[in-house]
Amino acid sequence: MHRILIKDALIVNEHEVYKGSVIISNEEIADIVRDVLSISESDFTEIINAEGKLLLPGVIDDQVHFRQPGLMHKGDIFSESKAAVAGGITSYMEMPNTVPQTTTQELLEQKFEIAERDSLANFSFYLGATNDNLHEILKTDPKNVCGVKVFMGSSTGNMLVDDAKTLEGIFKESPVLVATHCEEESIIRENLSKYTALLGNELSAKYHPLIRSIEACYASSSKAVAMATRYNTRLHILHLSTARETELFSASTPLSEKRITAEVCVHHLWFTDRDYERLGNFIKWNPAIKFEEDREALWKALLDGRIDVIATDHAPHTLVEKNNHYLHAPSGGPLVQHALPAMLEFVKNGKLTLEQMVYKMCHAPAEIFRIHRRGYIRKGYYADLVLVDPNQPWTVSRNNIFYKCGWSPFENQTFSATVTHTFVNGRLVYHNGTFNENVRGMRLKFDR
Repeated sequence: MHRILIKDALIVNEHEVYKGSVIISNEEIADIVRDVLSISESDFTEIINAEGKLLLPGVIDDQVHFRQPGLMHKGDIFSESKAAVAGGITSYMEMPNTVPQTTTQELLEQKFEIAERDSLANFSFYLGATNDNLHEILKTDPKNVCGVKVFMGSSTGNMLVDDAKTLEGIFKESPVLVATHCEEESIIRENLSKYTALLGNELSAKYHPLIRSIEACYASSSKAVAMATRYNTRLHILHLSTARETELFSASTPLSEKRITAEVCVHHLWFTDRDYERLGNFIKWNPAIKFEEDREALWKALLDGRIDVIATDHAPHTLVEKNNHYLHAPSGGPLVQHALPAMLEFVKNGKLTLEQMVYKMCHAPAEIFRIHRRGYIRKGYYADLVLVDPNQPWTVSRNNIFYKCGWSPFENQTFSATVTHTFVNGRLVYHNGTFNENVRGMRLKFDR
């Protein structure tokens, strides 16, 4: 029997921080022992002395773009899941805007087959909505698929869902959670035309939050909330970026009772418009990174319960692509390796507590998506675990980046804490810069 003892860690779980040990048996957590461990160490195949380290549940990232199939020059399921486990992310949910787009049940299952073969972390995939595939959405099994993704804003190909009847059908009839990207395309087009006429070739990334504006975000998010309220849709709005949008959500309703939930991404909590001067297209995301007052409002909503989840929207592009002129540089950037270290930096600086961080990155995603036996350090749950040394600083450089694209907007940033060990289903997949590439994650299941 495969038995591992993680000994004398500082365990962060379910709103507590306490010293204890965790026993892993095969793929599960067999026991959690507080304080003194009274068990023979000879009973274990491996013992990890975790004195001085934090033991966290594996992070669950509900929004990534791993680029396979069709865009594998940017990233693939193997490379990006490898970067994810190096950053303490043990489960992810991947988006449908690949090539071909994941808009049928057949194409969806093909992605699951790739992940079963290649992914170092646990996985699920969204089915993508279009103006004409409601029949495919209705076939989705809620126990085996995380959700349906609706682009209520600019998108690639025909994945912009702007037909009123189709949107109504999705919100009324989807058998699974509806996750939305909310930006109003007509407002974006008008803004783009205005700034292109005004600035011509001088147009740069610093105008991105004015083109993909606060008004564009709010117009779309408020529409999604209104429709979900009308049809009692299980709605999850992705990557909020504005102060105004936070007013759409409730802080008083317990998470277990919410029908409408919200996510914020690490880059919208870290950067502001002032960073475009330094980083330009390398922080060009959709929705755009906005202004200082927006960032502070997002933090306030995150801490008071209006925003439920912290995620990454990991979306790698090559350096060549990002070095294009603003109008031709794609939006998105890599984040899965650096999200947890970035949030731990906020913990160190007093912006949030360890317990709050673990709730928003581990517990809440598990509750929102009703993931089976993950997101907590509990007896009988899958042993998705992360050990962090909070006093081991490191600086992000091209030499220690695991993304296939080879760059990060956090380059030259020094983080105070280091992920030292990551376990996926009881297997040590990452340890101090080395990987066990024989480990494979599992398909996420949902208690729906």
